[in-house]
Amino acid sequence: MPYTDVIGAGREATPARTAVPRRLLMCRPSHYDVYYSINPWMQPEKPVDTGLALLQWERLRELYTSLGHTVEVIEPVPGLPDMVFAANGATVVDGKVLAARFRHMERTAEGPAYLSWFRRNGYQELLWPEFINEGEGDYLPVGRRILAGTGFRTDQRSHHEAQEFFGLPVTSLTLVNPRHYHLDTALSVLSDTEIMYWPEAFTPGSRAVLRELYPDALLATEQDAAVFGLNAFSDGYNVLLPQAASGLIEQLKARGFNPVGVDLSELLLAGGSVKCCTLELRDH
Repeated sequence: MPYTDVIGAGREATPARTAVPRRLLMCRPSHYDVYYSINPWMQPEKPVDTGLALLQWERLRELYTSLGHTVEVIEPVPGLPDMVFAANGATVVDGKVLAARFRHMERTAEGPAYLSWFRRNGYQELLWPEFINEGEGDYLPVGRRILAGTGFRTDQRSHHEAQEFFGLPVTSLTLVNPRHYHLDTALSVLSDTEIMYWPEAFTPGSRAVLRELYPDALLATEQDAAVFGLNAFSDGYNVLLPQAASGLIEQLKARGFNPVGVDLSELLLAGGSVKCCTLELRDH
């Protein structure tokens, strides 16, 4: 059952929030490691504790299920250490699956692996893309609009491809900070009408677009963005995000959300956190 939190009766600025159960896809980090570098977070010379990564990931999965969400798990493939970042595996809207096509050769096999899972699980409308896109890393649905990132990974031409496939408006946003190379590291969807983001991750034009579309958006500080605080998941009430993002946590509380701090420090060594580990299966 969805539950509603009524905050501050009489305070019109803080609406009641309702958690909506979601269906999610995750991938256990059984083969997680950092032995190549394709983003500024990845430093192969630093040791990685795969056991700790597994423990942190299991806690996240258990947290989702305890909040009423359904979690499907795709089998990890040896030799694909970044497959744990399921958000990059595809984009699913209205039961349609836009497969991912990765920019770096180290991750190219992930696209077909995720596509095979969708085929095996009965999805009928599947598109293998012509242009590079890295799934929900750069495609974030907000209600009936899709915000689409470009600048480092996803080819801007894929935005048109996504719009034609999903039949929804796609708004392009250009990223400029290499430490925030995917849209989901610089912007998070809180509800069908609300987002939070770090303005400095975007070009001036993209910032202007976001101000126009979401004038009341929650704005992150550089400090919270730097700990991947925007790599978060929201069900409309509960917002799971890195526990180090203390400023965002306080802002979310003030907006009537229930922020839940999560420790995924080991996965951050590869440039990933809560959202990166979570692909939403929007079947309807």
